Amino acid sequence: MKLSGELSAFCDRIGYRFEQPELLVRALTHGSISSATRPDNQRLEFLGDRVLGLVMAEALLDADTDATEGVLAPRYNALVRKEACADVAREIELGEVLKLGRSEMMSGGRRKLALLGDGMEAVIAAVYKDAGFEVAQAMILRLWGARIHQVEADARDPKTALQEYVQARRQNPPDYVQVAREGPDHQPIFTIAVRLEDGTEERATAGSKRLAEQAAAKALLARLEQST
Repeated sequence: MKLSGELSAFCDRIGYRFEQPELLVRALTHGSISSATRPDNQRLEFLGDRVLGLVMAEALLDADTDATEGVLAPRYNALVRKEACADVAREIELGEVLKLGRSEMMSGGRRKLALLGDGMEAVIAAVYKDAGFEVAQAMILRLWGARIHQVEADARDPKTALQEYVQARRQNPPDYVQVAREGPDHQPIFTIAVRLEDGTEERATAGSKRLAEQAAAKALLARLEQST
């Protein structure tokens, strides 16, 4: 199989050329366009999540040889969660090469946190299956880059951090409101708004209410901290 120019450019962005290009195609194929002859990326996503986890656990141990498990755990969670994967996916423009069904494209699937995060994990698994752990590890460390050493600022749970921020200013706790739900029952996409008593609001979309709430809280907290 020969990759299209678009996928070749994507390979340049991740710094890896596939011996089995069909693995990359599968990693980028969403369930909305899959078929019996075109499998989706869910199984690769499952594997990629585990590969990413091992790489990050080892990287954190190497980065701070004195840190306890209690210190390492939130750092680890910050580096492997869907939001982090989606951030990396945006940097390498993964959304532009996702293979989506028409309805998913019309609903903004190329920008959805869940789809970007899942796609990033699937690409990791594709590289792992194509070239082995060390090559996948090198790619992950390159793409995650400085995040590994700067993770402390992102290690807090965003909802908890936002609540602490508003309570310190004697404000009522934020409200989380589901403003939209799209997609089939087996793969829903939620849009959640987080609102403060003064009307300040941020929204986020993800494949679960929890992830959408976390992403919305993170966005609002960043906005508030930037304005102070």
